[in-house]
Amino acid sequence: MSTAKAPETFESVAERLIAISITKPHLSETFVPWEMPLDAHHKLMPESLLSLYGHELFDTLTKGQQRELARAEVVQVMQSYAWSEAMACLFFNRHLLTLQTASVEHRFLLRELIEEFRHQEMFARAITTLNGRPLPQSRLHQIWGRITVEYFPADILFMSILGIELASDAYGKALQKSSDIYPVLAKVAELHSIEEGRHIVYTQWWLKRYTENAGWLRRSFYSLLVCMNIRFMRTLYVRKEIFERMGVTDPERYAAAAEKGLREKFGANALDEAIKFVQSFNGFNAITKIVWRRILNAAV
Repeated sequence: MSTAKAPETFESVAERLIAISITKPHLSETFVPWEMPLDAHHKLMPESLLSLYGHELFDTLTKGQQRELARAEVVQVMQSYAWSEAMACLFFNRHLLTLQTASVEHRFLLRELIEEFRHQEMFARAITTLNGRPLPQSRLHQIWGRITVEYFPADILFMSILGIELASDAYGKALQKSSDIYPVLAKVAELHSIEEGRHIVYTQWWLKRYTENAGWLRRSFYSLLVCMNIRFMRTLYVRKEIFERMGVTDPERYAAAAEKGLREKFGANALDEAIKFVQSFNGFNAITKIVWRRILNAAV
């Protein structure tokens, strides 16, 4: 006689994810082929997410400038991931103080902290391997980021973190699928995707306590929160300073075209999972759809 499988609960899911983290660790020191030389045929950014690719201004760049643009953008993306994970770690440490040490939530967050710190080290090493020169976050980004992680309630922080993770995971998958991508970048993306996948599953389960019985107003608020956090991070990927370094004659024109191009590519190629998540708690309505379309060019 077969026994029906017990339905998963938040606690059982978290325990399973903890066990996987402990028994199947991935260390970037051995997982990523750091010794692999960067050759001229290696791509650095998928064309589906390279801001200027397909625009007439892209063809005015030399081959060297086109490569520098790809290098600069992938470096900015990794810099942004590392920064967002550092902010998440600040929040996790604050949140840990509210939990019992032996609770499943406390124990999972410790595992996530371990993995997030390793990710930051991995991204820093990848940037160094590429001889990248990342541009720092603006003063506004720094101030708003610190205010958010230090003072906002847990549901807002978990929702914000999840939105950024879902968008960053889309970049990682694109890097893995792109042909001729530099193997170091492909393995960095693969490792990050594996471990972020666990963090995403955990966060979605954690947020159910807030989304399952949420009313129209709160569901709308969460939807807009995800949208604005993704937009907040996307502003770090394309910067006028990149084109100034490349020596183009009109950096502002190139930056404006790049921002427009990234908005279109990002909306088409990096939002599927974020949209599915918002749909899971019925966060789209006549108002939020308009915001997502205008802010992120999302197909909702």
